Parts: sequence; structure tokens; C-alpha cells
Amino acid sequence: MPVPLPHCPEQATAVVHEHITDALKDPAFVRLTPTTVLARFETMKVYAALGAVRTLLESGRIGPGHTVVDSSSGIYALALALACHRYGLRCHIVASTTVDATLRAQLDVLGATVDQMPPSRSLRLDQERRVRHVRALLAGRPDVHWMRQYHDRVHHAGYREFAGLVTAALPPGPLTVVGAVGTGASTGGLTAALRESGRRVRLIGVQPFGSVTFGSEGFSDPEAIIAGIGSSIPFGNVRHELYDTLHWLDFRHAMAGTVELLRRHAVFAGLSTGAAHLVARWEAAGERPGRPDRPDRRDRPGRPDRRDRPDRPGRGPDDPGTPAPGTYLVLGADTGHRYTERVFARHTEALDPAALRPERITGLGELRPPWAVMEWAGRAAPPGAVARTDPATRTDPATRTDPAVGTDPATRTDPVASGGPR
Repeated sequence: MPVPLPHCPEQATAVVHEHITDALKDPAFVRLTPTTVLARFETMKVYAALGAVRTLLESGRIGPGHTVVDSSSGIYALALALACHRYGLRCHIVASTTVDATLRAQLDVLGATVDQMPPSRSLRLDQERRVRHVRALLAGRPDVHWMRQYHDRVHHAGYREFAGLVTAALPPGPLTVVGAVGTGASTGGLTAALRESGRRVRLIGVQPFGSVTFGSEGFSDPEAIIAGIGSSIPFGNVRHELYDTLHWLDFRHAMAGTVELLRRHAVFAGLSTGAAHLVARWEAAGERPGRPDRPDRRDRPGRPDRRDRPDRPGRGPDDPGTPAPGTYLVLGADTGHRYTERVFARHTEALDPAALRPERITGLGELRPPWAVMEWAGRAAPPGAVARTDPATRTDPATRTDPAVGTDPATRTDPVASGGPR
């Protein structure tokens, strides 16, 4: 006698994917609290790589069989190799010394050519060495296309599809997106697409100490190993004007959020996800105390008034500690495998998230470890985060209009500088 199968809900569907990238790019939406949802990816950078490659093919800037090259310290390298596998392109990766044997083997089998850099004394030296190597390759191979994941806005294109999934998965109403800044493509691309659709979105960026992107380069964190969250070199893809609030965390605080995410919610994720989780946990709880000695930032001269920005939900009108209304979405960029020894094997050392609080600051001059929060309010990039013109490329990706990306006049500085996470 046939054995009947268990009842399957009507809304459940099974999909046969034509390529593994279709299965990898979509996140699992996991509810952490009644108001907080985690978008948990295996490899979020697949969106950036697929969207960029597809846009470049459609615009004719590259064609089948073309070779694309970029610098990476890990996740983007795999994402680009997968996109090239799907679209019949050749892939050349200039890899950081941090690329491990597991990832290197995947890249080799996928057919990517890998030039791995020797160990460096610092992240900045590693980034600069990789970019010099890319430029040397380009000098001898004019047919090779440099992807420039840190500077070419084409990498924002794929996140429009993610924005559609967010809209379908989450209830309507105000949304607060919390994510590591990194190259700026995921948080910026998602938020811009959602705001363009008419959704009210508040964007909270997460940074480590020691990153130039939002002005913390004067600090160092000896234990910091948070890939994909900051940079020692300016990135042209970061649209500073999109961010409403910034949090800076040291390694110990990111570790606390990462371990709690696994312990409390059974989610095995990387440090950037753990850092975003800790920030969202505090923000959603509305623990920020009111400061009667400091006026509401909306009433300070020279600051944008969010009451005139319907696309950005603010905090409560009477208390800066009131959480923003609506849903909080935490971006979980990847899994925790890279951090097994340095984080999860040390879980007994993790701080208790319930006992952690950030220091509220009003300017970068007040910035101090281990955890600080500031209302960024759409400020321009700090001086150290402005990417410089590179005459070697003779192009300005920020001013070039791509079919699915467009141009942002507020950020027309040349982004071709170099380097970066992942």
C-alpha cells in the first residue's frame, strides 16, 4: 500500500533551479523577535556579482568568453567565480593572503585563475598590493575587464531584486535596515531601491574601529578580523548620504552578538552579522536614553529634518530613545565557518549582550571604543573617505550611468582607489 506523504501547506512550493546561484542568492527570512527579522544568506555577495555581470553583459561592456578580474579577500571572489560559471566568462582573482584552502580549492575547481598575495603587515598593505597587481595585469591585458567591486555602481544593481523579496516577505510600513557597510553595495543598493519604491526606510550602518569609511581610522582593534564590514581605503560605492545612524563596534562586541545569535536563535553566521544583530537588538529595544542637555538633532542648525523626509522613518518625536516604528531587518551576509576557531571555539569568553550599551556621540571627535553610536543624518563622506582620482583608469565609475544603476550627482568623486574587504 502506498504511504501517504505528510500534509504540505498550500503556500509551500518546491523550485528546481537552473543554476546554483539562483539557490544561493535568496536569503532565508528568520524572525528573531516580534519586530526583528534576519535575512540570512549563505553568500549575499552573489547578488552583487550576478547583478553586475548581468548588467555588464546586457550593456555590451563585456561578452561571452570575456575575462573579468578583481581583488578580493574571500566572499566576493567566490560569488564572482559562480557568476562567471553561470554566464560563460573567465574569472581572474587577485586574492588576499586571508583566502583559506577551502575557498581556494573551490575557486580552482570552478576554473578561476587565482593569484594569491603573500602575507602583509597590515590590511592596508594587503589591499594596496592586490590593487597594484590588478593594475599590472590590466597593463598587459587590455581585453580584461576590472570589476571594481568597491567603486563601480553596477554592483548595486542586483540588490533591487533583493528589495523585491523584502517587500514580499515583510509587512508594509516603516522599515529599519541594519547591516555592515563594507563596500556599501548591499546596504546602499537595498535601501535606495526600497526608498525609490515609496517605502519609508531608516538605514543603520555598522562599522569597526580602524575603518576610514566613516572616520574611525585613527583607532586600532588588535583582535579585529571582521571581513566585509570596513576598509582601510576609501570606497566609491559607499553612498554616505543614505545612512541615518552609524554604530562602531570592536571585535569583542561583535563576537558577543555573533555567539548570542547562535546560542539564542540557532543561527550560525559571521561576525558582521553578529555585529548587526547586537546593534538591532539594542535599537529595537529603545534603550537609548533621552539627553535633556542635548537638543533633538532634528532641531540643530545644518542637520536634515527627517520630518521633511517621508522616505526615512525617524524615532519618536519626544524621546530620542524611542525605537523607530515598524520592522527591523538585519542583514546576515554569510555563514560563520570562517570564524569557527577565532570566535565560536571561544564562546565561553563572549560578553553578555544584555550588559552592553553604546556611547552616544554627536561628532566624530567624540568617537571612542568599544561601542559608539551617532546620528549620521545623511552627512557627506568624511575627508579621509573620499576616493581620489586615479589617472591610470581614466574613467569615473560614479559618473557613468548604468542601465539598472543610474548616477548619483552627490557622490561624483572618482572611486577608483583600491582594496577592501572580501
